[in-house]
Amino acid sequence: MTYVSRFTFHVSRPPLRLLDLGFVSPLRSQTVYHAVAYAMTDKSPDTVIMVSPNAPYVCAGYHQEVEKEIDIDFCRARGLPLYRREVGGGAVYLDGDQLFVQWVFHRDRLPSDLEARFELYIRPLVATYRALGVPAVHRPVNDIQVAGRKIGGAGAASIGGAEVMVGSLMFDFDRQTMARVLKVSSEKMRDKIVESLEAYMTTLREQLGRPADREAVKTLYLRECAAALGTEIVPGDWTADEEAMAAELDLQFDSPDWLYAGSGLRRVGVKISEGVRVVEGAYKAPGGLIRATVRLADGRAEDVAFSGDFALLPAGALNRLAECLLGAEPRREALVPRLLEVYQAAAIQSPGVTPHDFAEAVLAAAGSDPSLPAG
Repeated sequence: MTYVSRFTFHVSRPPLRLLDLGFVSPLRSQTVYHAVAYAMTDKSPDTVIMVSPNAPYVCAGYHQEVEKEIDIDFCRARGLPLYRREVGGGAVYLDGDQLFVQWVFHRDRLPSDLEARFELYIRPLVATYRALGVPAVHRPVNDIQVAGRKIGGAGAASIGGAEVMVGSLMFDFDRQTMARVLKVSSEKMRDKIVESLEAYMTTLREQLGRPADREAVKTLYLRECAAALGTEIVPGDWTADEEAMAAELDLQFDSPDWLYAGSGLRRVGVKISEGVRVVEGAYKAPGGLIRATVRLADGRAEDVAFSGDFALLPAGALNRLAECLLGAEPRREALVPRLLEVYQAAAIQSPGVTPHDFAEAVLAAAGSDPSLPAG
């Protein structure tokens, strides 16, 4: 079957630098691509990184509230490190059975449209699976599937002066541990998650009926990546500036202040005083779950915090979306125009998530307070 792109993107591109870092610590498997992005200058090469962690860990998405999404006590008991990345999406269990593929490119070297960017990044991953005999397809916006079962996905972020794309080639996956690290309402719910992961996820090992040769898969991927981008990919060096930045980020990413940053209003569902309550709601948009935590004072939003597992660029615009709702009543006609204005002013891209979806999350929060009519 011929893979036909929905998008075309042409640019005069010098050779890409390859950093094949093999197995590194869990922490460094995340900070390495952040470091390349933050250290990028006008003279830095566009870079493809291939790396795997040498031990298991759990990684939360940039917009998530860690305490609400991850069973922290379980992770501590199992000795699983917990980190938060600067890329959106959901919490995930990661180990050496995944080969991370990370692109760190100059901003004018990738499509400006986020949907087109995902398509370009996913194209060589799909082609690699197909070259191995696995009939993978791109399921927009950012999933890779085999016969309706997910075998990977992609994330995007603007970090420093770079545009970053991340994803992986899935050699195998520990579904039981993935289900266990998530914070859920009951064991029955956890059982359903395991059942869903079994039914709707797959791996190279399952598709091939045997372990895949890692070096052969790398070679195939680099061939398909070079073809998709129309340039050479040549091995390069990890620079002293990048190492210095990575060492700095190692300290940041390993700190509780970073892990729990942006956790929003903590006293959810609490009556603060007469007419003042902190409430929370969630809304499942096609592009991911949105959580809204809202302090309501006399029926108006006095403070708002959004979190979730969606993709949104630029990342800093999430705070602007929250701030624009201050003083608003929890009604669609009051919320949506404010959110639309920020979307336009900040040129926000959030595939599968719209201003209306953020409004619905706020309405869900307001609806959790029986003293207030929502709608």
